[in-house]
Amino acid sequence: MNIGKDPVYYADYLKLDTLLDSQHPKSRAIKTECHDETLFIIVHQIYELWFKQILHEFKSISSIFNKNIIEEKELGLVGARLERVIKIQNVLFDQLAIMETMTPMDFLEFRDLLIPASGFQSVQFRELEILLGLKTNRRFAVDREYFMGRLSRADRERIEIAEQNPSLIELLQNWLERIPFMQNEKFNFWQEYQNSVDEILATDESIIANHQFISGTEKNNQMENFHLTKETFASLFDEKKHNELIQQGSRRLSQKATLGALFILLYRDEPILHQPFKIINYLMDIDEHMTAWRHRHAIMAQRMLGTKIGTGGSSGHHYLKVAAEKNRVFNDLFNLSTFLIPRSKLPILPPHIKKSLDFHFSELNE
Repeated sequence: MNIGKDPVYYADYLKLDTLLDSQHPKSRAIKTECHDETLFIIVHQIYELWFKQILHEFKSISSIFNKNIIEEKELGLVGARLERVIKIQNVLFDQLAIMETMTPMDFLEFRDLLIPASGFQSVQFRELEILLGLKTNRRFAVDREYFMGRLSRADRERIEIAEQNPSLIELLQNWLERIPFMQNEKFNFWQEYQNSVDEILATDESIIANHQFISGTEKNNQMENFHLTKETFASLFDEKKHNELIQQGSRRLSQKATLGALFILLYRDEPILHQPFKIINYLMDIDEHMTAWRHRHAIMAQRMLGTKIGTGGSSGHHYLKVAAEKNRVFNDLFNLSTFLIPRSKLPILPPHIKKSLDFHFSELNE
């Protein structure tokens, strides 16, 4: 109810006078207006509105994760907001199809009027990438000075402030390092897990060595792949090797955080780990959707521009295509599948740990 308040009018609440008067095609000012320039402006404005909402969600998630203790109900909130971001990403993806109703020749009618503006200057998109963990110095094939030099002073300051704050992957690492259950004085989970892995690897090696229906060359190739797999598992248990891979850029999460995430994936069926498992999957979904959107954007750029350079001076389609695969954040989570083993081979958790992974309710009369 609105008791004691002035009535709210729809257009005033949404600031429609300002919103709907925010499309001013450049072509209108110098010649006959290009019809499709309005579509171009509106699609990009809608992107920016959704970027604002994604930033709103990411900042709230960061504030929750940036605590020493996170309540279970807050994990549910994190999951719900990550899921909302995924739904928004689906909308952003669909908007590219609307943009593609504009033909390349329609775009060329006003393209030169946009130089040197480009997607590089979408400070909100850069900020949400930074919040995820893709800081400027981690971007593929983009010099920091080149990147920052295309922004206004105010936007450069905004990016610099964003880069000083902890990213979601950093906060995720801190949270995963605190995952309990894996080891105590009575039970060393990772020793039991390693025993299971050794048994599985021994079986795999025996199958390759004793296979009668493959050539010597193919057997050698399979054995080489087997040894690579064995080395990968060894790096999981060896903190020094793990840290060397971090230095090489092959991994980002600490060994302790990696083990915490793996434990969640291995025992995702346990009630207390349902929500953490969802959060890990939502983060992978977001990363996957970002990659898919970049790839689709690259294809659209090729369709519109061919091999022309972008309006901001980049190599256009080629840069977008390479960046789609290289500028990922949560590769470590995707690569955890390497270390999954069959449920039948999982170490049996002792009763006191099994109980802590379940939900328990006291009797009313206790």
